[in-house]
Amino acid sequence: MAAIMVATVNPLVAAGLSGVAAAGLPSAATLLGQASSSYVWGRVTHTRGWRPGLTAGLLMGALGMALAAYGVLHGSMAAFLVGLFFAGTAFAVVTLSRFAAGEIALAHQRARSISFVVLGGTLGAVFGPILVTPLARWSTSSLGNELAGPYLGASLLMVLGAGVILAGLRPDPRQISGEGHLESASTGQIRVRLAAVFARPSVRLGTLSMVVGQLVMVMLMVLTSLHMRQHGHALGGIVAVISAHTVGMFAFSAISGRMADRWGRVPVILAGSATLLAAAVLAPVSSRLMPLSVSLFLLGFGWNLCFVGGSALFSDGVLPAERGRTQGVNDLLVNGASAVGSLAGGLVFAASGFLTIALLGAALALVPLILAWRQRVPIAKAAVPVTL
Repeated sequence: MAAIMVATVNPLVAAGLSGVAAAGLPSAATLLGQASSSYVWGRVTHTRGWRPGLTAGLLMGALGMALAAYGVLHGSMAAFLVGLFFAGTAFAVVTLSRFAAGEIALAHQRARSISFVVLGGTLGAVFGPILVTPLARWSTSSLGNELAGPYLGASLLMVLGAGVILAGLRPDPRQISGEGHLESASTGQIRVRLAAVFARPSVRLGTLSMVVGQLVMVMLMVLTSLHMRQHGHALGGIVAVISAHTVGMFAFSAISGRMADRWGRVPVILAGSATLLAAAVLAPVSSRLMPLSVSLFLLGFGWNLCFVGGSALFSDGVLPAERGRTQGVNDLLVNGASAVGSLAGGLVFAASGFLTIALLGAALALVPLILAWRQRVPIAKAAVPVTL
């Protein structure tokens, strides 16, 4: 909910503070926070457990959102971006938590278990954007600034989330999987060769599908708000389109998980890449509300298929001793690539417009589509032995 709320207004705040060319900076700052902390959170959750890691990350994100609100209220782009950077560190550990479900599931149920965690975002998809307008009204009347409210609301939500995790995530998934404090135990001397792990076909395709899915989704989602504002849409219309997008991202997670477990990870990645391609082609066709809503819904659903299928395929290819480092590196690659894409997307949008962004997204979607088609013969699910 917190992430979707601020994503709706981030480009508007940045454009108001520093011009249209800065529209991609908030997403870039958030994703840089995710990328720079993903590896660290991977180690923390692997050695200390998911409950303390998630709690600490959410509290850090709450402080970041409060700082971002301060930047909005005082016209400080620096405070705004620094706050979003720290909020991004929270999103990093929350995103990693899908692997907690994969670790405690049997192989034939892994994608479904991961999809249940992603499905939790459905509430955020529905209620996050709905809260933007009342929070904006409250902020206008109380603080004299329409756009500060969503950031203060996001800060409160992350505090509440930390409380839920601290009280309710018992026992810790690391204890259930029997891997608690793995790094500090006798296996702590195992050295994982990351290049060898990411050279495995399942790990390589899984990571690539997540990287490209995130990159295409972020570029189009972030800049659609600004594209709509330039075509005269009110904040309510922008919220409606983003709501359709986030419903596509999360609402069908259980279905995508079942598809990946029943039909295989690669066919789901193939379908997701094709859906991303269709969304990118449709996005610039019309600036009206309904076509944009359909396009953004497809964008979210395509991301979901790539993300759930890719996460399951990635988990299939790594062993317990490799998880802490490889999960962190995987999400570093995912968030780092999308941060670069978000920053570059703002510059491309300012120079060439929304059509160029959409065509770039379509071209990127072809990469996992082609690779998944070439590897459509099911990849073996068993992970290869750890490299010492």
